[in-house]
Parts: sequence; structure tokens; C-alpha cells
Amino acid sequence: MVLTDTLTNYATRVEQQLAVRLAHSSIQDSLQQAMRYSIFNGGKRIRPALVYLVNQTLKGDLNNADAAACAIEAIHSYSLVHDDLPAMDNDDLRRGLPTCHIKFDHATAILAGDALQCIGFEWLCEQQNDLSPNTQLLMLKTLTRASGDTGMVAGQAFDLAHVDQPLSSIQLESMHRHKTGALINAAIQLGIHSANTDIGVERQTALLAYGDAIGLAFQVQDDILDITADTQTLGKPQGSDELANKPTYPSLLGLQGAKDKLQQLYQEALAAIECFDDSALALRQLATYIVERNH
Repeated sequence: MVLTDTLTNYATRVEQQLAVRLAHSSIQDSLQQAMRYSIFNGGKRIRPALVYLVNQTLKGDLNNADAAACAIEAIHSYSLVHDDLPAMDNDDLRRGLPTCHIKFDHATAILAGDALQCIGFEWLCEQQNDLSPNTQLLMLKTLTRASGDTGMVAGQAFDLAHVDQPLSSIQLESMHRHKTGALINAAIQLGIHSANTDIGVERQTALLAYGDAIGLAFQVQDDILDITADTQTLGKPQGSDELANKPTYPSLLGLQGAKDKLQQLYQEALAAIECFDDSALALRQLATYIVERNH
């Protein structure tokens, strides 16, 4: 099966799971509407796909990966809702649609983000087939650490604090490994845990190194696309990073330097999982997709 079919199948699976998990009533309908609007707005579902892909690479049970796939997408969606707010990136478009605070209002967007964050962690605490409480606790810790002040939130805070300031390549890489890479690497770890098997130190280290490389590559390609893609393709204003004078790889290394960095990370990702046989073919294909995508 080609990767695009696999990604489509996994996107369909996680969206069906999300629809079931979000199908409850509330005393305030607008909150539920904003949550659904934010999570069902056409995302690529790369993070849930990674959970599923790693689970299957390790011959796990997909049913044990559903809660983690939903949880990481909820956390990712909450972060986008908050990042788009005027106090942060001040974006009006997300994936070609009005951002949550434009579609609804600022307060509802903040609360929808808060609720998506909470419900993601709640899903990880629910009974998941044959996963032990210890494994579920490890999954919860993995996602909380990747989301908070040691991961994604720290990266966003650093990004906002360094607008209009020059960064070294070490600082820029650290920012992106927190802001984007932390959740992508968490998806790898959640996939490992959901497989519910002892894979050994070597293979676990290999998968995490792969996650490090594709996590940073994902952000480098985002930086490049902000310059090279148009608004319609991106689903958000083209050149928004440059207009806001935000630190990016093209601004530090130049466009060609950023492309060279992207290829370096691609080769690192492939090298990291050389110890796997054809069971990791989809992971290799995903690395290619990440560096070649156009939106």
C-alpha cells in the first residue's frame, strides 16, 4: 500500500475516533462547536499517523493506539487555536479557513483550546484494551512533558520572546525541537508504548533519533514553504513569518541553506532506522513526504 493511502486510512480512523469521543453535550453549545471546528478543519493528521505507523512497525494492536492518536491530535489542535490568537501569532487563516477566534470570538477560542488540552489527557487515562496502568501512565507522562514547559509551550514562548532578535543556529534548532519536534517525538514514543512490547534499547533509540530528525525537518520545511508557497496552497497568509520578522531557517541560513539543512535531516532520519527491515518502509516514506510536501 502506498503511503498516501496509508495516511488517508489513518486520518479516517482517527477522525472517526475523534467524532465518537467528542459526541457529548454541554451546557454551552458554542464551546463544543468551537472544539469541533478546530479539530475537524482538514489537518494532515501527521502526529496520529505516526502513532499508528510506529505501532504497526512494531506489530502492535491498532486498537491500543487509538486513544493516543486522538490525544495527540487534541493537544496539537489546542496549540494551534492558541497560537493563532492576537496575543501570539495573530493569524486570521488556518488551513484556508477562518481561525477559531475569527469564526467565534477570542474568549471562546481560548476556552476551546483549554478544553481540547484537558480532554486529550483525559482520553489517555481511559481503559485501552490490554495496556497496563503503568503503560498508560507512561503515555500520559510522555504527552504532558512534550506539551508543556519542557516541550511545545517552551518553544512557543521562546519564539515569541525572540521576534526581531537574531538567533544562532543552536538557538533556532533548540526552539524548533521544542515547538514542533517535541510533539512529533511524543507521537513516536506513544506508538512504542501502544505496541505493548519490549523492543530493546537499540530499536527504541533508533526510532527516537528518527523522530528527532523528522520533527526538525517538518519545521524547516514549514519555514521554506512560508517563502516558496502561495497563500492558497498554504491555507494561511504567505510570508507571514517574514512579515512578523520571526526567526526561521531561511532568515538565518538563506533559502538554499535551509534546503540543504532539510536534506541533511532527511538523510539522518533514514540512517536512524537502518536497523529495521521492510516493516519500517512506511516510516521511510513518511520522511520523504515530510521533506517534499507543498503545504
